[in-house]
Amino acid sequence: QVQLVESGGGLVQAGGSLRLSCAASERTASRYTMGWFRQAPGKERDFVAAITWNGANTLYGDSVKGRFTISREYAKNTVYLQMNSLSPEDTAVYYCAVSAGMLLRSTTARYDYWGPGTQVTVSS
Repeated sequence: QVQLVESGGGLVQAGGSLRLSCAASERTASRYTMGWFRQAPGKERDFVAAITWNGANTLYGDSVKGRFTISREYAKNTVYLQMNSLSPEDTAVYYCAVSAGMLLRSTTARYDYWGPGTQVTVSS
């Protein structure tokens, strides 16, 4: 059972930046695809970004392309989400997830383990 813990959320003004981190409890997670999703109040959980186990390939949701960057640090079993040029529309709970496979995935059903989430609030 892989446990994930997100950190780095908070309150930021529009145009600002935040970096989220997600630490996995098991080394096995380092062999799998990891991703970020977000969910705003009253909305579905949306795909943000994903990265393959070796960091060689990434995938982004259309709304964050060019502003967010996903990366991972193998030795620390950690994945990061650098978020720049934030806007109030980015306000949501951000979730880290692991997909027990090696392909890039963008749907929630393809992910097997989830963190509890971290709140990101962007003020205008």
